[in-house]
Amino acid sequence: MVDLLVIGGLGVDLRVRVPEIPLPAADSLTVPPIDFRIGNTGAGVALAAAALGLRVAVVDVLGADPAGEVVRAALARSTVRSVLADDPGGTRRSVNLVDPTGRRMSLYDPRPWNGGDPFPPDELAELVREAAHVHVSIMDWARDRLPVLRDALADHAALSTDLHDWDGGNPYHRPFAEAADLVFVSGVRLGDRAAALAAGLAPRTVVVTRGADGADLHPGDGTWTPVPATVPPAPVVDTNGAGDAFAAGLIAGRLRGASLPEAARYAARVAAAACTHDGMEYPPGLLPRP
Repeated sequence: MVDLLVIGGLGVDLRVRVPEIPLPAADSLTVPPIDFRIGNTGAGVALAAAALGLRVAVVDVLGADPAGEVVRAALARSTVRSVLADDPGGTRRSVNLVDPTGRRMSLYDPRPWNGGDPFPPDELAELVREAAHVHVSIMDWARDRLPVLRDALADHAALSTDLHDWDGGNPYHRPFAEAADLVFVSGVRLGDRAAALAAGLAPRTVVVTRGADGADLHPGDGTWTPVPATVPPAPVVDTNGAGDAFAAGLIAGRLRGASLPEAARYAARVAAAACTHDGMEYPPGLLPRP
């Protein structure tokens, strides 16, 4: 039995510290050392949840390439249990530009899945049945397995997803939203349409994240509650993974019996702490426990 099963979203980040975003016009810039590290949304949720004390497993496809070895090595250093299938297309990767304030811009290479079924439905269903909560990333291979995930949920277990910067119209995201009980979505492209989108997804709970401006909590009953951001306990170093840490914090809070508003306020504390660390491999004690 695990507390949290994360479906999809493993990859590597190539983090580049830059003087400003957008970049100044120049043929070349000298930057601090550039390293591959584990990244992408599924890794962010899984590693943050493990740092919060949850029992976590992750299921995904991963390339048999140097980038995939970075991911495997990082998972081996954690308490996260992994169930992996080989991806002939290679490991997903992102180039993350980070400015001196910690603000980032991500260039994402999704490495689309072109194989057959990476996991037999019965195997995937068995993993889901053993989880108290399932969080599915918007990976292409997972999209057609959403009915399997939904049907296999244990009693009282919940399914969540993160739609990232969905504009509310792109049809690719809609099946993930409709399969989930809890939907995270960035407010970057929604603007003042966030409330209408949340109303359209009722009775699902929708959390609209707004970075340093906090979040909006829509519990699916026509009401909404603002969730103020928490002041980071140390200087901001890197905002990569802050949204994933927020999701992990909210899930952890709910699994431990907190009300939705309480869990969201706790999640804001977790996200703020995550911003003070470089990367997603959080040292013990960095992320606050409830």
